[in-house]
Amino acid sequence: MKSNQRPMDINGKPYNRAILVAVLTVGSFFTMLTGTFLATAYPAIMRSFDISTSTVQWLTTSFMLVTGIMIPISAWLINKLNSRVMYISAMATFLIGTIIAFTAPNFGLLLTGRVIQSIGVGVSMPLNQTVMLSIFPPEKAGDAAMGVVGVAMGLAPAVGPTMSGLIVDNWSWRDLFGIMIPAIVIVIALALVYMKPVLKVHQQPMDLWSIITSTVGFGGLLYGVSEASNRGWGDALVLSCIVIGIIFIVLFAHRQLHLDDPFLDLTVFKYGEFTLAAVLSSAVNLAMVGVEMLLPLYIQNIRGESAFHSGLMLLPGALMLGLMSPVTGRLFDRYGARFLSITGLTLLIIGTVPFLTLTKNTPVISIVVFYAIRLFGVSMVFMPVTTSGMNVLPITEMAHGTAVNNTFRQTMSSIGTAIMTTVLTNVTNMQKPTHALLKKAPLSYKDHYINATLAGFHAAFLVAALFAVISLILAFFLKNGNRAREIALQQQKGE
Repeated sequence: MKSNQRPMDINGKPYNRAILVAVLTVGSFFTMLTGTFLATAYPAIMRSFDISTSTVQWLTTSFMLVTGIMIPISAWLINKLNSRVMYISAMATFLIGTIIAFTAPNFGLLLTGRVIQSIGVGVSMPLNQTVMLSIFPPEKAGDAAMGVVGVAMGLAPAVGPTMSGLIVDNWSWRDLFGIMIPAIVIVIALALVYMKPVLKVHQQPMDLWSIITSTVGFGGLLYGVSEASNRGWGDALVLSCIVIGIIFIVLFAHRQLHLDDPFLDLTVFKYGEFTLAAVLSSAVNLAMVGVEMLLPLYIQNIRGESAFHSGLMLLPGALMLGLMSPVTGRLFDRYGARFLSITGLTLLIIGTVPFLTLTKNTPVISIVVFYAIRLFGVSMVFMPVTTSGMNVLPITEMAHGTAVNNTFRQTMSSIGTAIMTTVLTNVTNMQKPTHALLKKAPLSYKDHYINATLAGFHAAFLVAALFAVISLILAFFLKNGNRAREIALQQQKGE
């Protein structure tokens, strides 16, 4: 195809790729924003509905659970349904959930709205990635697909706490949902005009056993690890959910490997580069999301800052991540994933180590700078390794590869985040002041409690640092250069 020719959809009709990408990116930004923007609103929601912390956390737990369950199902939907219809339906579902949450008179309806939102996100997120990787040639995947999608995937979750803190401190938690409604309406209106069916479909039969085993398996595992931070890893319910989840995931995997037309094609793991990329992207996502969750707690609970100020301290890092995504896309096309990953993971480690020695009086500028260094490193790793792994797959496996990668990342990140939260809680509890310690030491109970909590944060950040070190070791096994670019150059020489 000549560069001045317009791309064609599956019906042979030309479409405007730039506008289609813009619609997908804006839609992705708002759907992914919902993953992190409620954390700073929890106290206000608790007061509004007179509920406990364990109850309000279901707004996040349910969102993560349903999104994780929907991702494997999305692979089947992407292969079966028209991509235009599927995207508009997913965004409409997300809009319905947002409206319900905005107008919810009680917590039950608010939770229902979040669940409906997560169904739309669980479908639209892998669809967006599959479309972006399919409408660009492999040698342009880094600059175009990776860079543009990276803005939404990286910037939205990072900006969430800052935006949430500002709105909650000045208006109402309902406005977090209210401001999204007109934006999503505009996205749907644009999608009706500019979204085109760009992915080939085939009539794949629905396998009920695959749906049941994937739902129970991933739902049970994610619920178990999510509750581990509240109940502890030895709790009977937690262990039961994890064991049941693992059993059903094994049954699901066995079923997929023996179906002629699998619900989710797990044979993508036979590509070593894809498997390694999935592991690395999961570890880096954990390093980013885990610290994003812990750092605001330190800023608010130890330093006594407001929700808005805690989010504001993270904003430079968030902007760094968003602004660097297009740049790392171009660097990926030139240097490949191995060089960028090794460099980025080194920066991630450098930016994490100072958090192991946080005190109540650590200078604000230190927190801001080192957090920005961390996210600068993440920007050089996350999308490059994801794109590198996807580039080795045949076009026909893109939907399955995207779903497998997202499911794996969601599951591993949830497990890792639960580990970090459990470490924080356990170490803090072990270090809490006892009556004997208070008699010996001249410090007040509050000072002892702060020291105990800081010890918990230090241990949790150490876990994040260890994940980064392990990832750096694995990054050396990535292939040199950009495999997609090398293939394209070879094809050009062959012509």
